[in-house]
Amino acid sequence: MLKSPEQWLEETAPTKKRGLFKVFLGYAPGVGKTYSMLSEGIRRHSRGEDVVIGVVETHGRAATAELANRLEVVTRKQLEYKGTVFDEMNVDAVLSRNPNVALVDELAHTNVDGSKHRKRYEDIMELLDANIDVISTMNVQHIESVTPLITRITGVIVRETVPDWVMQRVDEVVLSDLTPEALRNRMKRGDIYPLERAERALTNFFRPGNLIALREVALQQVSRVVDQTLESYLEKEHIEKRAPITEKIAVCISSNPAAQYLMARASRMANRIDAEFYVIYVDVGMDDTPENRRTLQDNFRFADNLGAQIVRTAGKNVAQEVANIIREKHVTQVVFGRSAVKGWKKYLYLSAIHKFLRDTPSVDVHIVTQEAR
Repeated sequence: MLKSPEQWLEETAPTKKRGLFKVFLGYAPGVGKTYSMLSEGIRRHSRGEDVVIGVVETHGRAATAELANRLEVVTRKQLEYKGTVFDEMNVDAVLSRNPNVALVDELAHTNVDGSKHRKRYEDIMELLDANIDVISTMNVQHIESVTPLITRITGVIVRETVPDWVMQRVDEVVLSDLTPEALRNRMKRGDIYPLERAERALTNFFRPGNLIALREVALQQVSRVVDQTLESYLEKEHIEKRAPITEKIAVCISSNPAAQYLMARASRMANRIDAEFYVIYVDVGMDDTPENRRTLQDNFRFADNLGAQIVRTAGKNVAQEVANIIREKHVTQVVFGRSAVKGWKKYLYLSAIHKFLRDTPSVDVHIVTQEAR
């Protein structure tokens, strides 16, 4: 029996080993992420792909709910927590259904206790491992390395975050964009929140200055992904490009919780120039209290989520120990935090920096003010 052209193509096409991961990224609620995700799901379904909804949050928006009704929904799993019943995505049910594409809203969501995984991005990783394509949504403020910056801009502490390594796994990022003016008009009409909530939101998180800054951060994130995609394409197609000088950025931390802001700042610097990223901790015997040990472990966990290479050492002379690591790892740029700037602490801080500059080879030094928490 002769094979059709389609059968030949199917047999000769490379086998996909893992699902493709696409994220619609926004800078604030209401810019249209979920609507765009559903619209793409409907388009794929119309082209013959098997598409299901794993979880979609309509937030009472009629237009979003109307789109969601046009696709098959996998029944959610009900879990009781502290006397309240919550609906979470049923990962096992989606795996059993085995669609081509699953729509999974709100990537940064934390699952209720009793769920298969603690975080929704862990649910998604399991679907991807099962060769199911996943389309998801998220606002830029939930990317872990960006959250300290967002807190400085808006004054809002972001509780739910997604580690940077998850974003590095994303195959495609699409910006769901809307001008701040248009977004505020949507808010005033009650299209995002009920009108009684809208008034409060417009004078807080949705202030024009906040929205402009958040939109800029989102644009930078998408631009970075585009650059990485181009690099991958050039490498795949064996297209010669000018070899860059390999940059390595290191940041020195302590058990101070403000170190997380410092690490996030250094991580963004490293991402912009595609540099290797190191976090250095010198144990000088001052972090033996339970509180310091706890905050130190929090800092290490944060560094790990940023994808940093953590270097731990011990010694009495911090400047010398850091200089040794800089030489050993061939670091080209180093970031120090400045939190003690008064009196004798200022003198000790400046003295340590001078000793480091004396002991280290040629390296660029950045002094960053740490925000107290």
